[in-house]
Amino acid sequence: MYAYVDRSLDTLDEGCRFLVWSMRAWVTQIGHGTCPARTLGPAFARWKLIGALQPFHRMMLVLNRDGAETLHFAPLPCPRVSEDEAVLIGLVRQMHEAGPSTARDTIALIVTEDGIGDMLQAVSQLAAAMAITGVFPGASVAPREG
Repeated sequence: MYAYVDRSLDTLDEGCRFLVWSMRAWVTQIGHGTCPARTLGPAFARWKLIGALQPFHRMMLVLNRDGAETLHFAPLPCPRVSEDEAVLIGLVRQMHEAGPSTARDTIALIVTEDGIGDMLQAVSQLAAAMAITGVFPGASVAPREG
């Protein structure tokens, strides 16, 4: 998470930028009362991530329904990664690198007990779909601009 928080988006790889855009676009669409999956679908398809759309949408729904607290996402044009966006990027990486038992510990901090299983499954499927396509949030980022 700390590798991403308050980073300029242009210093991050395409996987990170795609996740940040997706989170922000999802929240924006919910705020407008429209279906986020319908709006995000074309972008996921363009990036060959259509298999990641459903688990991403479910992850966001679980956060909305069972979040332990309200998460804060920056507006679409914001050039920096918010803390909660960084947590979710880190969670996707953690699922891929350390597996579900470690990711479950993080998930338990951000959703209530009722949402842990759904969130674990959604993040696992999202991470797998992103890894298969190669559009995955990278561990290495450019150094912080000074």
